[in-house]
Amino acid sequence: MEAILVLEDGATFSGQSFGARGEVAGEVVFNTGMTGYQEIITDPSYRGQMVTMTYPHIGNTGINQDDPESARPHLRALIVRDASRRESNWRSRQTLLQYLNEHGIMAITGIDTRALTRHLRRFGALRGVLSTEDLSPASLRQKALAAPTTSDVDLVAEVTCPEPYEWTEPADEQWQPVPAQATGASRPHVVAYDCGIKRNILRQLVACGCRVTVVPASTPAGEALALMPDGVFLSNGPGDPENVPYTIDSVRALMGQVPIFGICLGHQVLALAAGGKKYKLKFGHHGSNHPVKDLSTNQIAITAQNHNFAVDIDSLRGEFALTHVNLYDHTVEGMRHLSLPVFSVQYHPEAAPGPHDANPLFGEFVKLMTE
Repeated sequence: MEAILVLEDGATFSGQSFGARGEVAGEVVFNTGMTGYQEIITDPSYRGQMVTMTYPHIGNTGINQDDPESARPHLRALIVRDASRRESNWRSRQTLLQYLNEHGIMAITGIDTRALTRHLRRFGALRGVLSTEDLSPASLRQKALAAPTTSDVDLVAEVTCPEPYEWTEPADEQWQPVPAQATGASRPHVVAYDCGIKRNILRQLVACGCRVTVVPASTPAGEALALMPDGVFLSNGPGDPENVPYTIDSVRALMGQVPIFGICLGHQVLALAAGGKKYKLKFGHHGSNHPVKDLSTNQIAITAQNHNFAVDIDSLRGEFALTHVNLYDHTVEGMRHLSLPVFSVQYHPEAAPGPHDANPLFGEFVKLMTE
């Protein structure tokens, strides 16, 4: 079935639908990962976005039961060059086409994703509309211009858990390295704020020897402290961090009470809670191949990333020190409080998908809690 993608600036891409029928609007971004499309599709941080895969052949390993990062897909639509209708992998349980249709997710194949990616790099992430019903570029452009941006909506409220729960599943050693475990008789208790948390983050914390309680993003600091945590984790999530003032207020109250570790959106929320500023990147960082330099060791880690905003470290001078920088564009990738046991990174040390270079950060968090 014919499908058409039109961006807010009028750029038009025609192809074939291989997901659900209908019409959907969202911010169009691109991901440079060569593998891991299942983890990308189910990452809650992509809420409100259409994801363009720069690697051309997508779907050939199907969908399995082990790799989802949440219970369902969260992206608005998937955009690929060549969607495979056949899968070949011993873990596969269904095709990508079947999975997308089952969850009502739209997708388009047969378009020039290289041209689309170059367009987004030149003009920045743009709103777009994907449709199988309305094939008029002029009409779809007007709909794209009328669509909300990711800064207009509280997307975290759409993906956070409704109530607290315990997570006990550890990382699967067969597929990924397990961080150094906590020593001693007591297991450190981590309260994890769910702003759209990925399952592999929780698995890594359990693999470190932690007891993990996941709480909604709106949980007040008092309720979090009532759970008697040894540390608080601030998760990844979608959208603009300024849209979650309730989480920012909680983090501000928690600073100085317990050790805190934040990643991605949690890193940005921590900065805002400390009185810092953020800004939106032109087209964001989305992929599994971003080099990050640790300023304390001069070592380089290849990291998985998925974010649209960055922290202005100059707005936090005298309170936080810069610890990591992105070697592509020199944006802030990590910071540490000058006097409190609080640190954060912009990238994803849990990977899924991606390399495991940054995995030891979970061990650093455990060390802060146990010491």
